[in-house]
Amino acid sequence: QVQLVESGGGLVQAGGSLRLSCALSGRIFTPYVMGWFRQAPGKEREFVAAQTRGGVIRNYVDSVKGRFTISRDNAKNTVYLQMNSLKPEDTAVYYCAAGGKMVVGALDYDYWGQGTQVTVSA
Repeated sequence: QVQLVESGGGLVQAGGSLRLSCALSGRIFTPYVMGWFRQAPGKEREFVAAQTRGGVIRNYVDSVKGRFTISRDNAKNTVYLQMNSLKPEDTAVYYCAAGGKMVVGALDYDYWGQGTQVTVSA
């Protein structure tokens, strides 16, 4: 059984930084795509960033381009999200996801973490 476990969320002031981590365990395989989604209260789950296994393709939602960086360590089956210049509108629960396609739709991802809260104060 595949498990994704996120860590690194917290409370930060606007302009600050956080680094999220997500480790995959339970099954010996390296997903083609690992990525991050977020969900703010009263809003739908939104794609944030994803990266393919070889690192050739990275995809970001426009609102985080230039501020967030996704990276992977395939040896550790871990994906990271470095978040800089955080804004109050980045406040959400951030979810790690893994799947077989480089897509932005949440329904196309097979495995999900439990989520980690990121709160950015003004």
